[in-house]
Amino acid sequence: MAYSFRSEAHANLEFSASELTGALGDSVTVLPLLVALAATTSVSLPHVLVGFGVFQILWGIYYGLPLSVEPMKALIGLAIVGALTYTELAAAGLVVGGVLLLVGHLGFVGRLQRVVGEPVVRGVQFAVALLLLEAAVDLSIGNPPIAVAGLAVVGLLALAGYRGGSALVVLGLGGIAAVATAGLPTPGVPGLALFPAGAPTVSTAAIEGTVAQLGMTVGNAAIATALLCDDLYDRDVSADALSMSMGVTCLAAIPLGGVPMCHGSGGLAGKYAFGARTGGANVLLGVGYLALALVAGGAVLAAFPMAILGVLLAAVALQLARAAYDPVSDVRSLAFVVGVGVVGAVVNVGVAFGLGAVVYVGLRQRR
Repeated sequence: MAYSFRSEAHANLEFSASELTGALGDSVTVLPLLVALAATTSVSLPHVLVGFGVFQILWGIYYGLPLSVEPMKALIGLAIVGALTYTELAAAGLVVGGVLLLVGHLGFVGRLQRVVGEPVVRGVQFAVALLLLEAAVDLSIGNPPIAVAGLAVVGLLALAGYRGGSALVVLGLGGIAAVATAGLPTPGVPGLALFPAGAPTVSTAAIEGTVAQLGMTVGNAAIATALLCDDLYDRDVSADALSMSMGVTCLAAIPLGGVPMCHGSGGLAGKYAFGARTGGANVLLGVGYLALALVAGGAVLAAFPMAILGVLLAAVALQLARAAYDPVSDVRSLAFVVGVGVVGAVVNVGVAFGLGAVVYVGLRQRR
């Protein structure tokens, strides 16, 4: 049975079984990354989940579409592997938010995409995937039997046709193990405070991460998502509007303990594949995040098996690597993507982005 009403954002919000299952399509990479971030940095997971819950609901109602709300993967990935502290992550997220709000308001998103180039964006994705895979190995070697068991679960689910949801299943198993160790959590409401996990810190690493993230966000979270809104839902949503909503999200959420968030074509496609057709999926998922925030802190998080966390990061890394590879149409472009990715993983993601953008512009001018 489905219930629906018309929102002020031009589309119905429907609450049905398909919207509920569709909501899960956006959490396949979100929850594993958030748990990994909370386990490896000083971030408060309950505060982060509140941010995701609020903005899932807000943008679902505003756009009337199952628009994704995801972590900014370049910045989050760098924080997980230790290249950024949480306070540097917060600073980078605020700068990214301000830039996105400004360029969206001025209508510059399309121009930025033409300068950056899709192969550069894909290369940054591949670099983050390699860094996450390295972190996954480091976390897994502490308890190889548990890691092997987790990988076996992922493999069996993939063979059974549930590749996309395997990370959520492994996350659930890790959560059960954590509760068995620490006991049932006591529900609690996250406290309201300004920068509860530390004030933003501007650094060279934060600036480099900002530049790399902007490249990914403009290409994947703004332009590609706008195209998918038209392709999948026959809705004209501009890339500049998406850029502004991402800017608002970062600037509002980070001071209250959240993390940099964006829209994303992968999350939108995932929701569609699982059955979501309206913003009702966002409302349902947002309520779920808010409920999870009540029980996500303290002892349970500390008891989460690190080897299982390694398996989760490996699964996310493979999804990112596949996203970087899938659109590549020729050998030269693939070599470019791999080159940017390797430089990012070995040297620095910001350096790889800058060099990649310069080389891309030079090659395009020669052609």
